[in-house]
Amino acid sequence: MLLEEDLIRYIESSLQTPIVSSRPLSGGDTASVLKLDTSKKSSYILKCSRVNGSINMFEAEANGLNLIAKSNTIATPEVFDFGIQKDTAFLLMENIVSKSPTSEDYSKLGFQLSRLHDCTSENFGLDNDNFIGSLEQQNTPSKDWINFYSKHRLSAQLDLALKKGLLSTSEIPSIDDIKSCLQSFCHKVKPSLLHGDLWGGNFIIAEDGTPYLIDPSVYYGHSEIDIAMSKLFGGFSSSFYEAYHSEKPISDSFKERIELYQLYYLLVHLNVFGNSYYGSVKRILKSYF
Repeated sequence: MLLEEDLIRYIESSLQTPIVSSRPLSGGDTASVLKLDTSKKSSYILKCSRVNGSINMFEAEANGLNLIAKSNTIATPEVFDFGIQKDTAFLLMENIVSKSPTSEDYSKLGFQLSRLHDCTSENFGLDNDNFIGSLEQQNTPSKDWINFYSKHRLSAQLDLALKKGLLSTSEIPSIDDIKSCLQSFCHKVKPSLLHGDLWGGNFIIAEDGTPYLIDPSVYYGHSEIDIAMSKLFGGFSSSFYEAYHSEKPISDSFKERIELYQLYYLLVHLNVFGNSYYGSVKRILKSYF
């Protein structure tokens, strides 16, 4: 999208430097993403959208980035500003110049993610709701992981798939059946601070080898949620998993939990992108319920 003059002037005032160029970047599913260059030779990332409710998504993203940054475990781009100018919502962030990850970079990412997962809370969830992609994600705090994951992750997405006509009533397990299944595999789970949407497009390796997390959907949940998402579309380097599991060893029923946690993300993809994900969702539902 073209930058409106009012937004350009606002950002120039906020940064106290003129913008000399802007160019679109790929990867923005829910907003336009642009790289801004300034006369001071510094550059920034700008997300912007005219879609109603976009400011809520940008605020949630900013809050998530700041929460991870405050953990002092793994880096995130600095958030400079977000808001609305005229009818355009925007989020302005630090631009990280990236490189292709090496095995050593993946090891560092795995180790630092394990440190992020050491950050805990009294409850699962979060004190505010946010988004997973373009979909709302409920984070109502709960003391019990099985109740939280059953209600606010699986049942919420299953109900949406039913409303969209993507699943039939006969294909959807009851919440009691979901809880019963999870009780077989989830034991002694403690709340860990999660990225929440950790696929290969949501981390960056800076030129100096520093891992950065981007586009989070943060909440406190089972640490294996992030591992499950990381494995869903091909997985990361083996050095990532070796480093992570050297800090957080694999326990019994890991394979089953990974599939049950991937079910949430597959349901999200089914609800956003449609029937191409039906087969994967159906396979897990048939295996466990």
